[in-house]
Amino acid sequence: MSGAAAALKARELAKMKRIALALLATVTLLFVLARLQHGAGPWAWVAAFAEAAMIGALADWFAVVALFRHPLGLPIPHTAIIPANKDRIAGNLAAFIRDKFLATDTIVRKMRAFDPAGRMAVWLQQPDNARLLADKLASALAGWLDFIDDARVRRFLAAAIRGRLRQVDLSAMSGKILDALTADARHQEVLDAALARLARWLDDPDVQSAFAGMIVEVAGKEYPKVLRAVGLVTDTDEFSRRIAASIVRGINGWLHDIGDDPQHPRREAFDESVAEFIGRLKTDETLTVRIEAAKRDLLAHPATAEYLNGLWDDLKAWLRSDLQRPDSHLATRLRGAAAAFGKALTENRALRDSLDDHLESAVTALADDFRDGLADHIASTVRGWKDADLVRELELSVGRDLQFIRLNGTLVGGAIGLLLHAATLLVPGVG
Repeated sequence: MSGAAAALKARELAKMKRIALALLATVTLLFVLARLQHGAGPWAWVAAFAEAAMIGALADWFAVVALFRHPLGLPIPHTAIIPANKDRIAGNLAAFIRDKFLATDTIVRKMRAFDPAGRMAVWLQQPDNARLLADKLASALAGWLDFIDDARVRRFLAAAIRGRLRQVDLSAMSGKILDALTADARHQEVLDAALARLARWLDDPDVQSAFAGMIVEVAGKEYPKVLRAVGLVTDTDEFSRRIAASIVRGINGWLHDIGDDPQHPRREAFDESVAEFIGRLKTDETLTVRIEAAKRDLLAHPATAEYLNGLWDDLKAWLRSDLQRPDSHLATRLRGAAAAFGKALTENRALRDSLDDHLESAVTALADDFRDGLADHIASTVRGWKDADLVRELELSVGRDLQFIRLNGTLVGGAIGLLLHAATLLVPGVG
């Protein structure tokens, strides 16, 4: 309760207490005046009303005060009821809220009636709402970048990532990946693409000429005597180049033959090599040990950490720079994604039903823990309040209405007094 609201309630409560006290003082004065007149004539009626009204006012004053404190500070049994039973009240209040307001079927029923997916679809269809959601997500991402930038967080994440990578069986995982990549002869498609690109490259006369020149140059340097002995390199450069060009054309023709013939022996050899390598990845312990050792060395090498940190710093700098721009590319994409999701929800009933079903499942799964946790929180909070604070809050909340009990008790008591006085006059022997 805010300070201004509490002050207003306190003033209203004090006003009602003064009215109730004033009414008690009035009937007490009437009673005294009636007694001074010895209850003669009409004063008998006044005395009967005033006496019963005083009794009713005092009884209800006692009842109201006894809820919150000991009347007149006297430790009368069964008074100060609320402070004395604070723990039990806290438990009962928490159980009431849990069972009546937070029952799982009640929450699910309310959620169905609310139609969250439909409302989300309508809400996201509004451009301002999609922009608002995207901006909030972008802001959250910027905050997340600041969080990740903390040196302690970065060390923790780096250690966690390295720990997870150490646990990865790279050899077996590579075998499974290659299995998936080679299913339905996909690796042959990769081979076809590579052969076609290499063959097109060697079809270029300039490339053939340059390649032939490289052969002549390398062979002449590495094996001059051997090549001269067999006549492949002579003192005539043009002859040497013609021989090298023939070798290049032969290689190019061989590549075309492999690419054009699905049953070419080299393809079968490629299949066998790939299959053998995949098998070794899965079963060869020596290869597994070597791969794991290479992985550990790579992870432990300072250059790896430096490279990864550099990549992260570059990505982070780009994200920060982009998010700070009015025309942020990322924010624009987020807005488009939010609007597109809203449009998809609007047009696709199955998607809305799926979202509602998943939300319902999540609520059902979490409701019991949430209910119990909230009930425990309410109970522990109320139990933790000081008695004076609890009494003050409750009295400010309902005390003004309770003062009407005192007013009603005064008036109803007086009316009963009149009825009883009338009975004594009308019924012989009564009184």
